[in-house]
Order: sequence, then C-alpha cells, then structure tokens
Amino acid sequence: MSQRRVVVTGLGATTPLGGDVASTWAALIAGKSGVRLLTEDWRELLPVHFAARVATEPADQMERVEMRRLDRSEQFALIASREAWKDAGSPDLDKERLGVVIASGIGGVITLLDQFDNFKEKGARGVSPHTVPMLMPNGPAANVGLELQAKAGVHTPVSACASGAEAIGYALEMIRSNRADVIVSGGVEAAIHQLPMAGFAAMKALSTRNDAPERASRPYDADRDGFVLGEGGGVLILEEYEHAKARGAKIYCELVGQGLSSDGYHIAAPDPDGSGVQRAIKFALSDAKLSTKDIVHLNAHATSTPAGDVAEANALRLALGKDSDHVAVSATKSMTGHLLGGAGAIESIFIVKALQVRLAPPTINIEKLDPAVTIDVVRDQPRQLPAGQIAALNDSFGFGGHNVVLAFATL
Repeated sequence: MSQRRVVVTGLGATTPLGGDVASTWAALIAGKSGVRLLTEDWRELLPVHFAARVATEPADQMERVEMRRLDRSEQFALIASREAWKDAGSPDLDKERLGVVIASGIGGVITLLDQFDNFKEKGARGVSPHTVPMLMPNGPAANVGLELQAKAGVHTPVSACASGAEAIGYALEMIRSNRADVIVSGGVEAAIHQLPMAGFAAMKALSTRNDAPERASRPYDADRDGFVLGEGGGVLILEEYEHAKARGAKIYCELVGQGLSSDGYHIAAPDPDGSGVQRAIKFALSDAKLSTKDIVHLNAHATSTPAGDVAEANALRLALGKDSDHVAVSATKSMTGHLLGGAGAIESIFIVKALQVRLAPPTINIEKLDPAVTIDVVRDQPRQLPAGQIAALNDSFGFGGHNVVLAFATL
C-alpha cells in the first residue's frame, strides 16, 4: 500500500514583518528588520530594551469583544489560521476528517502574569473567568479547532523552540496514517513581557544591543551576542494529495518528510558536536526518500547565539557533506527575531514560498562572517534557486535538546 502524500494548500501568518503572508514575505525578501525598541515603561527594569513585536496588532484584525476572551497567542492563532483557511479555498469536508495541530512553546504566559497581578490587587474577584482557557498551552489549537469544528483531533506538541516544526511533523503523520485528510498546523508565541524577558536575559541568551535594535539579531556574525525575542505565528493547511487534487486546490509544494532526534546533552546548551542535529537531518532525508544532492536550500534555526550558530553550522556541514556547497542557507531570524514556538512554523512558510518563487531569502546583519561558519550563507540579497524539481529543509531546535527537521519539495 503506497504512503499517503501530503501537500501544502494554504498559508497564513502574522509576524514582526507583516500582518499576513504577502506583506511578511515582501519585507523578508527586501531584507527588512522587524526589531524595534519597546515602548513599555518596564523596559527600563531590563538590560534589553527591544524585541520583535508583530507588525499589525490583533486589534486591527479582530473584534475587541472577541479579543477579551483570548490570550495574545490565541489571537495570533486565529488570525493566521483564518488567512490560511481562506487561502486554501475554505475546503468543504467531513469535519471528522479535519484536524488541528498548533503548538506554543510557552502558552498563555501573558494571561498568567496579568491575572496574577489582578489577583494581588483585587483579590479572587478580580480574576477573569476566562483565565484557564486563556493560559493553557493548548488554547491556540483549541480555539482554532472550535472555530472550524475539527473532529479528527486537536493537538499541541510542546518542545520549546522546536514546537512549531514538531506540530507540522505531527500533522504530516496524522494524514499519512489516515486519521485526517486536512490539518490546520503551525505554531504561535506571545511572550514579550518583562518576566520572560528577564529570565532569558538572566541566562545571557538575549542580545543587549540597545543602541541598534534592528542590527541586534545577527546569525553567523562574529560579533553576535544573543537572540532577539519575537512574537506572532504561522499556520499551514496540510492536505492529502489526492484529496487536494479532487477539489481543485492550489498546491504550493509537498511536505515529503521529517526527522526527529534529541541531544541528551543539556537543558539549554546545544551539543557542541551537533550529532543530534545530524541524525535529525539524516532521518528527514531518509523519510523523504531524498539524497543530499536534492537539497538546494535550507532555513537554519540560527538564533544568533554564540554557541548555537556554530554548532548548527558544523552539523549541517557534516550531515550534508560535500553537497553542502550547493545548499543556499538562510537565517531569517535576522529579520523576524526568534518566535520560540512559532519559529518553526513561520520558517516553514518561508521554505514553501522560497520553493514557490525559487528565491532564498537573505540573511541580514552579517558584517563579519564567523570564520568557524563554513556553510554557504545567503547574505544581504535574496538568491535565485535552480529550476526543475528541488527540495529544501527547515531546521528547528529547542531547549531540552529537541531537534526537528522538515523536508519540502516541489511537485
């Protein structure tokens, strides 16, 4: 029995670069930064005064009465899923064949902290009755599932910064195993708040370039000093190939495989030899029935941390071997910042768009390439990808040693 094929038929996003996929992609290809100084008074309590907030606030895309019962992460999920569902043609199907897999690395942390402040100031009566549905990590997926009446399953994988990619991989397996024909899948995050930022800053994980926020996220640069926290989310409509063909759906590309591994090394630091990353890449290629020669583009995790970027670059070089010389590597967090659980989702959208228009996005802010980085990084300007049938990889890694690699290919 042949394996059920999975294709991408819809895209939706809200990011630091734009309020939808079109505006986000245009800004990405133009090499624009979505990083800005924060305006909240609490920024002065922190060593980091900037972040990558969404370019379009939810209040400009949703009714306020709806927003009151939703955490910010849930708002992002509904905004992105609505765009993706419309882009897919709002498919009419048996709801028992429709699923949702939307991840978040942290969940409704802003709701949790804000409601605790309410409790301290006003007592129990000051706490919203919507608190628990708003703070639970499965809230984004649940709200999308309820809106679409999805009955094949609603799921929320949580694996820190690999969560969004793992959600897409989970959706792939749901369709392959015939649990569903259509899955709304992706990742969101909304954690730009003084406490999470203080925690990341205490770990020395965040860049402190307060004098030049737009240049702070600089993957592979010799003077990188940490990542920039971002927010937003991305959603893809994944669909069984024959089902998509039968309804005349627009098909962007095929999701051909995934590779999963874990480092077993440290709760936050990457394994310096990158063996877990290498295994995930090899698993993804095997699952997709691809060779290293088939890969022409890769969107790297590349957060702009001193240790992480080099470990990943070395792993990519070793896993792809001599064929790494013809793989155009983009580090798009240089523009979007790091969306944590949403990163793997928006970066998968970037892979899909790159395959569609045959263009690899640039990596900005590399003034001096770290000599330890020997992969082919696309710098400053987008790069044309070859004609014919091509494939690309999306790498995502998370605290705890989670590694996820997704493989996409043109039809």
